[in-house]
Amino acid sequence: MLASGPVQAGAAQLAAEQSASEGSVDKYQALADVLSDPVSREKLIDELRSMSDQGQQAQSEQSQDNAQQQDGKAENEEDAATDVAKKTQSAVQVIVGTLTGSWSALTELVSGESKSIKDFFTLLVKLSLVIAATIVAFWLLRPIARLLFRRADDMAAGADGIHPIVVKATAVLISVVTDVVVVILAWLAGYAVALLFVGEMGEVSVSQSLFLNVFLAVELFKVLLRAIFAGRDDALRLLPMRAETARYWSLFLSSLVSLVGYGVLFVVPLVSNQLSESLGNLTNLVIVMIAVSYAFTVVARNRQKVKDGLNALARKANFSMTQVTLGVLAKCWHWLAFAYFLVMGASLLIEPDTALPGLLMATLQTALAIFIGMAVIALIQMLLDNGVKVPAAISLRLSTFEQRLNQFVPMFSKVLKGIVLVMVISAVLDAWGVVNLPVWLASSAGTQFLSTIISVLFILAFASLFWMTLASWIEHRLDPEQGGGEPSAREKTLLTIFRNATAIVIIIMTLMIVLSEIGIDIGPLLAGAGVLGLAIGFGAQKLVQDVITGVFIQMENAINAGDIVTVGGLTGTAEKLTIRSLGLRDLSGTYHVIPFSSVDTVSNYMREFAYHVGEYGVAYREDTDEVVIKLREAFEELLANDELRASILSDELEVHGVTALADSSVNIRVRIKTLPGNQWAIGREYNRLVKRHLDAAGIEIPFPHLTLYFGEDKQGNAPAMPLKMLNDVKMINEGANAAPADAEVQSGKKAPGERSSKSAEYNPTEKGDFDDGE
Repeated sequence: MLASGPVQAGAAQLAAEQSASEGSVDKYQALADVLSDPVSREKLIDELRSMSDQGQQAQSEQSQDNAQQQDGKAENEEDAATDVAKKTQSAVQVIVGTLTGSWSALTELVSGESKSIKDFFTLLVKLSLVIAATIVAFWLLRPIARLLFRRADDMAAGADGIHPIVVKATAVLISVVTDVVVVILAWLAGYAVALLFVGEMGEVSVSQSLFLNVFLAVELFKVLLRAIFAGRDDALRLLPMRAETARYWSLFLSSLVSLVGYGVLFVVPLVSNQLSESLGNLTNLVIVMIAVSYAFTVVARNRQKVKDGLNALARKANFSMTQVTLGVLAKCWHWLAFAYFLVMGASLLIEPDTALPGLLMATLQTALAIFIGMAVIALIQMLLDNGVKVPAAISLRLSTFEQRLNQFVPMFSKVLKGIVLVMVISAVLDAWGVVNLPVWLASSAGTQFLSTIISVLFILAFASLFWMTLASWIEHRLDPEQGGGEPSAREKTLLTIFRNATAIVIIIMTLMIVLSEIGIDIGPLLAGAGVLGLAIGFGAQKLVQDVITGVFIQMENAINAGDIVTVGGLTGTAEKLTIRSLGLRDLSGTYHVIPFSSVDTVSNYMREFAYHVGEYGVAYREDTDEVVIKLREAFEELLANDELRASILSDELEVHGVTALADSSVNIRVRIKTLPGNQWAIGREYNRLVKRHLDAAGIEIPFPHLTLYFGEDKQGNAPAMPLKMLNDVKMINEGANAAPADAEVQSGKKAPGERSSKSAEYNPTEKGDFDDGE
């Protein structure tokens, strides 16, 4: 102790020296004294080496712990991969052990070495009174509840003035509450009999309490089955099936629940506690084998019926994912049922005390997830599949908004149904321990995934709503009946181009934002798009020229939709204008797409006013002044036509006079001022009238002539034309052959294809027609 004192003092002073600066001289002196003493120095060295060994040991233990953790993780992964095999092995071992131990247990029971059979039967007598009282009370209350069930069924069947879903939900809730009250009253009746009439007053035995609690749990679960299938009440049934089918499956599941519930939760503990644990295990084995065999038999018998029913539901479903799910389920439902009942049997054999609650919770969570999913999908169908009605104020300003919205509703409905289906599948997998959904949702990955999905859906919904609103507004402006009058051609063209350009911008922006939300860096994409755009700019200069020329054409208002134009040597009606091309339909109906880069000149016939320019030739012998008078008379008759008069802007005929002395005619030009687009109809009618007036006045409209001139003598007399008739017989025959045709003409018969000209009507005057020759 005297030797260790200086060592401890030296170590303390060493530590104090590192943490404080006051009294440093004394500390240095003390450390020098410790080091100068051989014994103290050796003690200090040993203590420092001991501290070093402890640090190395701690590091070694930490390494061993890390290795054990890694081994534990590997074992967990191995357990997850071989869980089914190990459970099967354990179940087989339990079955063999139960069968081998049951003989000795029966021998002990007969020989009297086990617990007294007399006490067991005495217990059964007292217990039977409680059981009988509970069951009798339950069956006496059922007819009273049956009256309420009928009332609820009638209410659900005759929903007048109220939405049927709300009425049916209320009726089902009333029936479920009534059924639960009946079970609770029967349970209370059993407790009353046990407290007042069986055993000691005010005391309930463990076996009696066990039965009553099992009765409450099992019957409440059967209440859920009755609410789902409703074998006697068609209007209250939650599943779409016939009454016979509902009663069949309700009876099967109720029997299976009663067998497993009362057998495993009540009979097995009773036998184990009152007789022997081996007999309890044997009883558990028998009950489980009977339940699994019964379930396998029912599933095998109804395999094809259920398959046909699921296929029928798949054909009726209007959601593709639901159709696929039901189709796959129809093919493999019996294997899933076999696996479920096999796992249930193995779990009840391996862990009879704890397996049933976990299995029951997993089953309830699965059924509840499927039921809620079906209810939500039905609600979505009810709200969205029949379309959406928008308020009248919105329809007044955006007449096509409701129609466009209902075009997006089916797709939106499918997305919602898909989300619900994924959530149902996730809940089912979580119920059976395949995935731990709450833990994953609470993790950073789950939170990030949900946040991304919600953000993407919100972005898509907002972009769709914005596009529907904008497109509806444009359609409203273009509608002459609702948009405040007939829009101008300029407005039609600009709004159409603006709609197309906005659609492209919305698509690109939405795509970029969605890619950014899901974690894709759009910086390289934008840089690549810039490089690609530069390459396209060099490689597709015509495209760039198309766009630039199109922009300037629209800025200068050179072409609007509906205009009659001549572009690139083609004349027609401009039907479609984009930022890079013009859609033109010519007189023959051919549709031409003309890129703006090939447009050098635009001739528009639809600006402010137009002229019909007519140049009429007459013979040299005619008086030109008289011809002008007849042209004016034809114009006055044209003005007398009220329908065409509205298209003529000037009441005076512009006569330009004689414009040419041609080879065989004297040409006189006139001009008529008309509304743009009507010059061709006015010109056709005026030409018809000019021909009629000139013919009536005997004014010759020349056509190509051939004049044979034989000369004349000095006195101006022309000699007679020498004619010599050759082949008179041939000419006579030809004349005879021509006689029938002349006879037909004289008799009034028209040759094929000849048309009557009793009443000539002026040519059509549809707005926008044109002549190719103009």
